[in-house]
Amino acid sequence: MTSRPIYKTKQREILLKYMKENSSGHITAAQVCDYLRANGTSIGQATVYRQLEKMVDEGILNKYVIDGNTPACFEYVGENGHVHEHACFHCKCEKCGRLIHMHCEELESIAGHLQKEHGFTLDPLRTVFYGVCETCAGGLK
Repeated sequence: MTSRPIYKTKQREILLKYMKENSSGHITAAQVCDYLRANGTSIGQATVYRQLEKMVDEGILNKYVIDGNTPACFEYVGENGHVHEHACFHCKCEKCGRLIHMHCEELESIAGHLQKEHGFTLDPLRTVFYGVCETCAGGLK
């Protein structure tokens, strides 16, 4: 967390409002810029990136860097840290690129097994399973 003062600019408030309204998903900086441009809000791309990074430093957003081929994405977690009290793994669709939160007790038990039996602590915020989402698979499970 940063110890610098937080300046509440109009631009910051617009970005924060957008992130809160989209708190159920992962948003890239490019998606933020596209949304703002489409809605007539004039905020430069560099300002968007800078503000998102500041919000990450403040603990308001989580930033996920999945791989070198995918842009980083941001998730609104609020003023008090991550909104999910349990571990949250991620699934990435290899067709559409969608990143999905996966809250699953079975996966938590695997993480527990890895720790207990193998002395390996899994970081669920950085664990990504690759595959095909339900939508891209044509609704087949």
